[in-house]
Amino acid sequence: MIGHIKAVDDVSLDVPRGETLGLVGESGCGKSTLGRTVLRLVEPSSGQIEFEGVAITRLPQRRMKALRKDMQMIFQDPIGSLDPRMTVADIIGEGLLVHGMRRRSEREDLAREMLERVGLRREHADRFPHEFSGGQRQRIGIARALALSPKLIVADEPVSALDVSIQSQVLNLLVELKREFSLTYIFVAHNLAVVAYISDRIAVMYLGKVVELAPSAELYEHPLHPYTTTLLSAIPVADPDHRRDRIKLTGDVPSPFNPPTGCHFRTRCPLARKKGTQDGICAEVEPPLTESRPGHSTACHFAGEPF
Repeated sequence: MIGHIKAVDDVSLDVPRGETLGLVGESGCGKSTLGRTVLRLVEPSSGQIEFEGVAITRLPQRRMKALRKDMQMIFQDPIGSLDPRMTVADIIGEGLLVHGMRRRSEREDLAREMLERVGLRREHADRFPHEFSGGQRQRIGIARALALSPKLIVADEPVSALDVSIQSQVLNLLVELKREFSLTYIFVAHNLAVVAYISDRIAVMYLGKVVELAPSAELYEHPLHPYTTTLLSAIPVADPDHRRDRIKLTGDVPSPFNPPTGCHFRTRCPLARKKGTQDGICAEVEPPLTESRPGHSTACHFAGEPF
């Protein structure tokens, strides 16, 4: 018997030009798959993807290649995403070669320029990836994404593998580059504090679905979905005299092979337990993602109600 997993299920999002959309949720919720699907690194089984009004879901590879320079990615692993046998100049220039820049001197000049822009030195272009720290490798990955002057960058947990002291430097760099190059980001992370700093809007995912979508400040001040509320309660507070009321979820994340009926979150939801609806409306009717407040959408039958 062959089973099917819906890694991303019925997700509909718009990302206006110049915006940073944060995707957040537990590991395995489908956020990285969604980001890769947008770029067609993972082919969707159904649905529609549009980029600047062009439907790219079934676009032939020849035409898709022409769009690839406008849609780049920063990978989570700054070690595994860089070829250890290539110099930094060749790594950054590889995309330029694919898209028609044949002269090696031109590619190397642009690679050195991009390295300077991300905070490294021009002479670093002649070195190999193993000669750099994790933070420096991620800067090389950012330089590679920038080299083709993209319009959209999908950043797949770009700081999760870095030391905390380096994370803020890379985040500040991404913010500066967004302003300088008029970039649009889809920023994938599981750290809500990081997502809040860099994002204009945030989409919260659970088991392949978006359960809440709102502007960053609005989501933090007025979370409406119980899953979002529990995630926010887990953010550490930088004050030893202040204790946050931590909301602990019971039970394990359901298997994506056999997700719960109705609301996927109901088996762990403290609000459904309080209302006594684990086997009632929450089990029978899947809540659609609807606008509960202006610009703030939630998929919950009891959105905003206290626990």
